[in-house]
Amino acid sequence: MSLAAIVASVSLLVSMAIMVASFRQSLDQWLQRVLPADLYLRAAPTGDSAFLPPDVQEAIAALPGVRRVEFLRSERLLLDARRPQIVLLARPIEAASAARWLPLVRSAPPPAGAAPPAWVSEVAADLYGFAVGQEIELPIGGRSVRFHVAGVWRDYARQQGAVVIERALYAELTGDRNANDAAIYLEPGAAPEPVARALRERVPGGGALETALPAEIRQRSLAIFDRTFAVTYALETAALAIGLMGLSSSFGALVLARRREFGVLRHLGLTRAQIGAMLAAEGGIVSALGLGVGAALGWIISLILIHVVNRQSFHWSMDLHVPWGSLAAFTAIMLGLASLTALASGRQAMGSDAVRRGQGGLVRSEE
Repeated sequence: MSLAAIVASVSLLVSMAIMVASFRQSLDQWLQRVLPADLYLRAAPTGDSAFLPPDVQEAIAALPGVRRVEFLRSERLLLDARRPQIVLLARPIEAASAARWLPLVRSAPPPAGAAPPAWVSEVAADLYGFAVGQEIELPIGGRSVRFHVAGVWRDYARQQGAVVIERALYAELTGDRNANDAAIYLEPGAAPEPVARALRERVPGGGALETALPAEIRQRSLAIFDRTFAVTYALETAALAIGLMGLSSSFGALVLARRREFGVLRHLGLTRAQIGAMLAAEGGIVSALGLGVGAALGWIISLILIHVVNRQSFHWSMDLHVPWGSLAAFTAIMLGLASLTALASGRQAMGSDAVRRGQGGLVRSEE
């Protein structure tokens, strides 16, 4: 019974710990991958109605300390009335080196004579059945335009799906040369703060622009992640408490059944400390076995959560990351707590009542 309680709680805790750590580490790596610039600018905090016209783009690119700027235009497309709108992202990108701009998970160079390339997010690929090498049609500029899917990329920011195309092609199709966001690369030695101040002071409408450092975006995103998954930490704590309660009740029942045995041991000369050490060792051995089995089951469950449940629920992929340090600390704490729990549950076995019961058992045996 004690082994079953520990296995159940440890498998739950380990699986949730691996899943959350994998998601957080994958998100952190994704943020570092998609935020290579020194400073980021957005025309409005939310929505895509505000934009940066061409004259403002020229003013931003001409600021002191700015080496180059990559502007991005976004709009929403309705591909299917039964599904949510996807986000079209028009940005500078080259088909031959798309991995420099996007965290690709699958890609293939478009063949000669193919339609213009497009890169779809994992969510869009799952929701609409897009695949690498497939020809798709997107409603752009009031007409349907054919594209060749050149790759699938990981996107944790847009759960409704996204498609990336080349910005120059978008401007050619629509005549729209505005932008919503900008990634600013600075000259060597230039600091982001003076450039951000110059944006607000020298660029028309600069006071309404939102700027952020990549480190700030990363820190804010990870803080939101931690708040979102705070409930999983509570579940892990509850699982640990349930396992210790099961161990305590099992060892408490075991001690009640073995009171005569402990009394005989006391009568033969064992001290209470020696009996306590024996109980603590038994608790540690049972817990070690439960931890081993529970960790193996938890690892298997985490693979199901990461590669099956997560993909079916959110259409996001993530890389497996095992938090070895946290799991090692948990194992040591669990072994110590299990030994203490077994010791506390057997306190009655170390009292004088157990000795009297053991002595009575010896007398009846002699009779």
